[in-house]
Amino acid sequence: MQHAVGAPLPPPHGPVPGPVAAMSWTPGHPVPPQQPPAAPPAQGWPTAPPPTAPPHGAPTAPPPAEATGHVQLPPGAPVALPSPPTGASAPDAAHAAVAVLLIGPAGAGKTSVARHWADTRRVPTAHISLDDVREWVRSGFADPQTGWNDHSEAQYRLARRTCGFAARNFLANGISCILDDAVFPDRPVIGLGGWKRHVGPGLLPIVLLPGLEIVLERNARRTGNRRLSDEEVARIHGRMAGWYGSGLPIIDNSAQDVPTTARLLDDVVARSIASPPSW
Repeated sequence: MQHAVGAPLPPPHGPVPGPVAAMSWTPGHPVPPQQPPAAPPAQGWPTAPPPTAPPHGAPTAPPPAEATGHVQLPPGAPVALPSPPTGASAPDAAHAAVAVLLIGPAGAGKTSVARHWADTRRVPTAHISLDDVREWVRSGFADPQTGWNDHSEAQYRLARRTCGFAARNFLANGISCILDDAVFPDRPVIGLGGWKRHVGPGLLPIVLLPGLEIVLERNARRTGNRRLSDEEVARIHGRMAGWYGSGLPIIDNSAQDVPTTARLLDDVVARSIASPPSW
């Protein structure tokens, strides 16, 4: 299970920090690698002459289509809504190519549900975890549990943009995806607005929001920097309640296990394809 914010919470209506300035560096002068001596040819086997470089300016032949390392991949474009199958009475969410954003507080079960949903679909599906991507940063990792600042904000924004690029590329190459993030309803520009910019208007946001006591219980079983204090979990859960009345589909999985919640998610995805939510 994932969470997207740690203690303290980002301000509900704070200004979005500007882009982080790129670090400059001066390359050194690497020493060219030493070439090992050529091995003598095996006895009885003819040796081929060394390859000759083409004359300067001469065109080079393209590699054969089946050559390893030259697989052409379609570029990722903004994701559009999937179309229901022709002649079908209802969209088949199990076979549709979709991009889903699973929203919820820490301890809601987003990661477990997203992973199970991706594992059990009948079409190729990827699970893109925001916190996993954010933790790619090793040296210099800005942990918001030690204090929310411009560095932690910038690393979250960078992780969201990276996840968005990945989602677009997966969809462009026939692989559905599900992303998970704790998006707050009182930060629309950074939250849903940012995901729409990064992925496209076809992204389907769905809220996973069990009761507070369930969230506290699940958070208590977490370890490491992804476990929050009870006070922090309660604050996050309270802000997530703002999704009620937003028009986004909400799944209360307080009494459901992971497989049952994944089936409920399939139903909600099908309804969202047939009647996309306004956001």
